[in-house]
Formats: sequence, C-alpha cells, structure tokens
Amino acid sequence: MASIAVTAETFGDTIKDNGIVFVDFWAAWCGPCRMFAPVFEQVSESHPDAVFAKVDTDAEQALAGGLEITSIPTLMAFRDGYLVFRQPGALNKAAFEDLVQQVEALDMEKLLAESEKS
Repeated sequence: MASIAVTAETFGDTIKDNGIVFVDFWAAWCGPCRMFAPVFEQVSESHPDAVFAKVDTDAEQALAGGLEITSIPTLMAFRDGYLVFRQPGALNKAAFEDLVQQVEALDMEKLLAESEKS
C-alpha cells in the first residue's frame, strides 16, 4: 500500500480506525525528509496491513504544532490508537523494517494492563 496524505481533519480518524499507523512528518524543503521519503514508500509497499501516512508540516502547521513536532522528519507509530513510538530523524530501510516488525509484535493487552497499574 502506498502512503496516504493526512490532514488535521483526517488525522484522528486515521489513528482511531486502523490497527497500525506510521506517520511521517515532513516538509518539501527538508533534505533528510527527501532522503527518508523513498524508504517510507518502499516499506509501506511490503506491509499492506498497516497504514503509512504523511503529514506535510508546512501545510498542516496547526496539526504539527499541536503534536509538538519540533524537528523533521519525525516518525510516529500508533497501535490500536495508542502512540507507541516517536522519534525525530530519518531511518534507513533496515531500521524502519525492524521498527515495523516490533510494532506489529507488540502485546497490546499486556502493555495496556501494565499502564493501568502505574
């Protein structure tokens, strides 16, 4: 599956309505963003069960600001509506593939139970 563009209007539903969502916050003028873009697309094609979304921080300044995006690219991963990963900087393909596998393998019942205890 190719990546999809997400806006402030569609961000919440995208996170809520899909099991696994990776979000790339980027801008056209950002060199590292341009380097990460093909990696993001390649990995998205090998994981059709996950949603790969992109947020143009120039076009969606209110969304980026609300999520406290201070450096781009920033990658976020959501699982069952919960933020499970957030990191600025571009990943190489192997590191991103590893991250996808880790998010897919998360035991969400265990994580939610542990978070309720604390």
